[in-house]
Amino acid sequence: MAKSHGGKELIFRVAIPAPLYRLFDYLAPLEPGPGPLLPGIRLEVPFGKGSKIAFLIAITHHSEFDNSKLKRIARILDDEPLLSVKDLRLLHWASSYYHHPIGEVFSAAFPVSLRQGKPAELHVEKCYVLTEEGQAIDSNRLNRAPKQKSVLEKFQSHAGRLSETELSLWNENWRPAVKALIDKQLLRIDQSGDAPADAGLLVRDSALQSNPHQQAAIAAVRESLDQFGVFLLEGVTGSGKTEVYMQIIRHVLERGQQVLVLLPEITLTPQLEERFRQRFAVTIAISHSKLTDGQRQNAWLSMQQGVCSILLGTRSALFTPLKKPGLIILDEEHDASFKQQEGFRFSTRDVAVVRGKLLNIPVLLGSATPSLESLHNVDQRRYRFLHLPERAGNATAPVLQLLDIRNKRMQEGLSEALIEDIRKTLARNEQVLLFLNRRGYAPTLICHGCGWVGRCRRCDANLVIHYDEGLLRCHHCGKEQPLIQRCPACKTGELTPLGMGTERVEKVLAALFPDRTVVRLDRDSTQRKGALEKYLQQISQGRVDIILGTQMLAKGHHFPNVTLVAILDVDSGLFSIDFHAAEKLAQMIVQVSGRAGRAEKPGKVIMQTRKPEHPLLTTLIRQGYSDFARTALAERKEASLPPFSYQALLRAQALDGKMPPLFLEAIGKLARQYSRGHIQILGPVPAPMTKRAGLYRYQLLFQSSKRQDLHGLLDTLMPEIEKLKQAKKVRWSLDIDPVDLY
Repeated sequence: MAKSHGGKELIFRVAIPAPLYRLFDYLAPLEPGPGPLLPGIRLEVPFGKGSKIAFLIAITHHSEFDNSKLKRIARILDDEPLLSVKDLRLLHWASSYYHHPIGEVFSAAFPVSLRQGKPAELHVEKCYVLTEEGQAIDSNRLNRAPKQKSVLEKFQSHAGRLSETELSLWNENWRPAVKALIDKQLLRIDQSGDAPADAGLLVRDSALQSNPHQQAAIAAVRESLDQFGVFLLEGVTGSGKTEVYMQIIRHVLERGQQVLVLLPEITLTPQLEERFRQRFAVTIAISHSKLTDGQRQNAWLSMQQGVCSILLGTRSALFTPLKKPGLIILDEEHDASFKQQEGFRFSTRDVAVVRGKLLNIPVLLGSATPSLESLHNVDQRRYRFLHLPERAGNATAPVLQLLDIRNKRMQEGLSEALIEDIRKTLARNEQVLLFLNRRGYAPTLICHGCGWVGRCRRCDANLVIHYDEGLLRCHHCGKEQPLIQRCPACKTGELTPLGMGTERVEKVLAALFPDRTVVRLDRDSTQRKGALEKYLQQISQGRVDIILGTQMLAKGHHFPNVTLVAILDVDSGLFSIDFHAAEKLAQMIVQVSGRAGRAEKPGKVIMQTRKPEHPLLTTLIRQGYSDFARTALAERKEASLPPFSYQALLRAQALDGKMPPLFLEAIGKLARQYSRGHIQILGPVPAPMTKRAGLYRYQLLFQSSKRQDLHGLLDTLMPEIEKLKQAKKVRWSLDIDPVDLY
């Protein structure tokens, strides 16, 4: 039994992963363990009728409760904390800034298996390498065994070494082909553990020749590698930002340090991973939600123990501990996917900046379309601006064209002028990319006779037609029902699809271009593991003529033979109640446009619109994103909107539609008493989609010109909210610095 020198029993103050804004006191365990008990270690504690994995925050001699009422720690899981002192400080800061329960913040920093109390053991994965014969053989000799040929080519393009995790991410059914290649002595099992095949080397391929703008950006970050600083790298699409990243990373690796590279989407990981593996001979870890719990634990521990030098990950990888931190990179820093939208609602970008400051290392933010917040921070000299104004190599910027489709004949969303441009592009053996940010066949099913519309009973939304599956599906709650043939209201009317989705456009493209290969890339067509990678490989090999897809096409992909890009419905984003919408639309247009003409061939971008005089569109085409951003920032300043003010959005939802507004009205009344007029309190109002998944949703918005005033009010409010009787009848959440008001 652990006691202090004075003989009093020690009290363990712990954080428990639960939506509770407090710490919990426990008596010391009967067997305290071999080492010193430091903050951050994992503990198993009795909680309610079961047990939970908790995190030690402090050890004290006193509790506000009598010792006889305290339960005892069941088990100590770690001999020493898995997180550093600076990482623990980051979690405390994040809990305070986002006003989120400390236990849930700590839990978010760990992979699922460690949250469940499993041992922090790093498992050495089995790896496979090419034999000398495998390195030398021409893969065409395996034409009669296409699966073996495909696996061999994968190894040959990845410097000859792949782990089981990497193979599973690429293709779930890799084992039979690998066994056959081992039998043919083209592959062998690597016995060197986690060390890469070129152990001792840092780089395999030499860097590309960088232009003066790239050299200036590389030099600026390189000179600051031993200190904190935030760099905003704005580079036009195709300007070689990834090459800048890789050359800076090389300098970090030469210093014996690690690099954390964060990406907004899983879909970007395979392409960047391949480039990194071709360039670097060090061990690279991958972390995202498509991996198994064991794989994510291995990636986490390999960085924590210094086994890996580079981690490529999505939002959840932000808190991965680094034994020798050297640099944090956020690619596509503007992307809304970097904001967690459930539970612990943190901004990956903002927390990464604070983490860089705590670790005293630079943070590099990259984008062709930087967020207005980051540009404002450049203006305020908080961030240092780096610019890549030209495309790399011989590539030139694409020509942007507004195509007025008012009163024009359309074929399922395609104008005759666009169809003709597609024909000309295909005749030159070049590829076409069509963008439509709406999956499914059509967003609405309507009766031509009586006007009945297929609506979701659980949401304020229409059911989307998924023709190939024969389903009507709600894209908000996931509810499905069979696609009906007769109107349920009038029983006689003809049911007609209204509007267009990617599935519908795919069918008209197949009819218009029957001898051409069309690939559709959206969440529906890429659900199977490895499907996206397979399609991307087909595109890069020139086996696809027309690429049709949603927003997953807008980011980071390099399609050198795409010379025509068309945005089929640019108008859908022009009108919104959310002040963020114009910025997001401008970023989407520029990002999608950037897929055109990325190699030697010139590119062209066509935007179909019924609003050709809209100022957002004309500014982007004539003056570019930088001018749009300057205008948008001036408008935000005039309206006292972020980044010239600070916001917090309180959301509440319940099955009973009367409860959320009553709950928020009670909070609003308290807030007005505490704020004394220094803070705007707007609402409560119904959410733009008031009913979703059967729950009625309302919002209360707080806005202040001073961040300190806003957080001071929230510090006072949060303990009071839990005391409200209505709090038990609603589900509520607080969103600091919201990126949308939906």
